[in-house]
Amino acid sequence: MLVRGELFTGGSRFMSNVHVTREGERKLHEELRHLKEVQRPRILHALQEARRKGDLSENGEYDAAKEAQRNLQARINQLEVMVRNVRIIEDQNIADDRAYIGARVELEDIENGETLFYILVNEVEADFKARKISTVSPIGKSLLGKGVGDTVEVTVPKGTLRYRVTGISR
Repeated sequence: MLVRGELFTGGSRFMSNVHVTREGERKLHEELRHLKEVQRPRILHALQEARRKGDLSENGEYDAAKEAQRNLQARINQLEVMVRNVRIIEDQNIADDRAYIGARVELEDIENGETLFYILVNEVEADFKARKISTVSPIGKSLLGKGVGDTVEVTVPKGTLRYRVTGISR
């Protein structure tokens, strides 16, 4: 069952749905493959090397490798759950007159008239250089549900930014 808040905010209820683009799904699979095929063997090798050095009770290398192994396995588990619950947003029927996940939102800075755009994405796809911002970021949150002509105020560390939504596309 799709819960409206999950789709539009990128949030989850028991990790039931992870809404991403096809590119985001590809990145999740790539990261999972890299962790299993590259990182896991590297950590196992480090554990074997540390064991060869003898007494494990006072072996800092062994402790560090075990911690790295726990962290790696936790991330693998997290990614496996996400991959199982991926929903491609291009396959969803989402209105294009409002800013929701997957939308390209064009903005005008009210203070200086500068025009800019952001693409709203799930946090796993966020890439500020590519203008892809998470729906849980301050700007992303402020844009959710807004339509053309709406004004948004965003509080950031430097102060308050004010934008007017000038366009929305998918």
